[in-house]
Amino acid sequence: MGELLIDLWGFMKARKKFWLAPIILVLLLLGALIVFAQGSAVAPFIYTLF
Repeated sequence: MGELLIDLWGFMKARKKFWLAPIILVLLLLGALIVFAQGSAVAPFIYTLF
């Protein structure tokens, strides 16, 4: 996973595509939120947000 992030950062740095960083960060956070909330008691409250 770390190598992927290093390669992604190198791509953004070389191609000057820093606008991709916030998009990738939000997608990762939403993915982590869904994975962690799937088996918890907080899940019904999180699903009402979407």
